[in-house]
Amino acid sequence: MWQETISLPFPYDFTSAFRRLQMDSLQAVDAENHQLYVPLRLDGEKIIVDVRAEGTRQAPRFMIASENDQRKKDILHQISDIFGLDTDLAIIDQFFQQTDLAHLFQLYPSTPVIREFDLFGSLMKTIIHQQLNMSFAQVLTNRFVKNFGEYYHDVWFYPTPETVASIPYQTLRDLQFSQRKAEYVIDTAQLIVDEKLDLEALQHQSDDEVMTRLQKIRGIGAWTAQNWLMFALGRRDLFPQADIGIQNAVKYYLDRDRKPKVDEILERSKHWKPYRSFAAITLWRSIEEQ
Repeated sequence: MWQETISLPFPYDFTSAFRRLQMDSLQAVDAENHQLYVPLRLDGEKIIVDVRAEGTRQAPRFMIASENDQRKKDILHQISDIFGLDTDLAIIDQFFQQTDLAHLFQLYPSTPVIREFDLFGSLMKTIIHQQLNMSFAQVLTNRFVKNFGEYYHDVWFYPTPETVASIPYQTLRDLQFSQRKAEYVIDTAQLIVDEKLDLEALQHQSDDEVMTRLQKIRGIGAWTAQNWLMFALGRRDLFPQADIGIQNAVKYYLDRDRKPKVDEILERSKHWKPYRSFAAITLWRSIEEQ
């Protein structure tokens, strides 16, 4: 068992980060005590990482611990990437003070973008969530993971592509998946098994290249591709302008009588480059914490 402490030289609102993580009932998270057990797969090996945060927003510290001694360097690298521990949020806060989101970033400063723990799991979750309200999307995701994933040391792991590709469509239909969504989930997993889709390789491609590749897959549109880029790959300049939550947040922030049109939001978001992912997460936070 080892433990490493990382003190950040910039502000980081870990309280809001853990609170948002707790919105996913599959997470082994204690938001009140700022602790999370992260399920990692490294070369197929299942590893549990204990992540805790202490201190204040202005002087945050992360304690990272695991029983896996052989992969310590890899684990620390993964956790740093997932939690964005090398992204100076003070620079991002300062950037937005020069934009029309200045007041929003004063209300909700130093909000990190936390990545999903698994590339394939993130894609499955995003496909399941598309065009559903949050509560039912979470119900379906829970059923999917608890029926086909692995419960290891009290932590849920998403199923592997091989497992998902072998699921009959009717089995997902019996869990209240639509026929099309069952096909999207299983067929996408089959592409990975057949080596026609390489999620690891997409990490080394540009945002536009990833968008183009993913949208060639039946059942994956712009919203799914944008969210996967943001939450699986941690890209900094993604903005899902068609997201209902984003539209509602912009409407509320701008004190509008109606939700702004998608092209209007997209035009406005051009002024938030190259940090539009942080604009998105802060806008979402603003309505989640109302």
